[in-house]
Amino acid sequence: MIDIRKLKELVKLMVENELSELDLRDQSETVTIKRGNDSEPVIYHAPAAAPAATAAPAAAAAPAAEASDSGSADADAGLIPIESPMVGTFYTKPNPDSPVFVNIGDQVGPDSVVCLVEAMKVFNEIKAEKSGTIAKMCVNDGDAVEFGQTLYLIKPN
Repeated sequence: MIDIRKLKELVKLMVENELSELDLRDQSETVTIKRGNDSEPVIYHAPAAAPAATAAPAAAAAPAAEASDSGSADADAGLIPIESPMVGTFYTKPNPDSPVFVNIGDQVGPDSVVCLVEAMKVFNEIKAEKSGTIAKMCVNDGDAVEFGQTLYLIKPN
C-alpha cells in the first residue's frame, strides 16, 4: 500500500505543476492520479504484478468466464485473440468522423490496423499481427483496456 505522505506529495506536485494526470509504476504497484479542471484528484491504485485483480480487467474477463460456462464456448473455440499491448483507452476509429478500422466479417492481415489505444495522450495503432476474419469485438469504443485484454477474436484463414 502506498504511503499517504507520498500520495499527498504527489497531489501537491500535480497542483503546483498544473498536471491533469500522473501515472507511476514499479515492480510492485501502480498508482494513477487524475484530476479535472476544478475537481479533486481521483486516485487509482493497483498492484502492478497482478493486473487481473483490478476491477476493469475482471469486468472484461467476465464475458470470457461466462463463455467457458455456456454453449458460447464452442462458438469461440478456434478463434485467436488480438490483445491490447498496453493500458489505455480503446478506439475503433481514428477520429469521430471517420469510419471504423474493422467490422465483424472483415478480412485482416498481420499489418492491418484494427484499432487505436490511447495511452498518455499518444494514440497507438494496434495491428492484427495475424491473418483471418474478425469474428467478435470484445471491447466497446471508448472503454478502458488493460495490458493483455482481448480486443477482438479472429477466425484464422
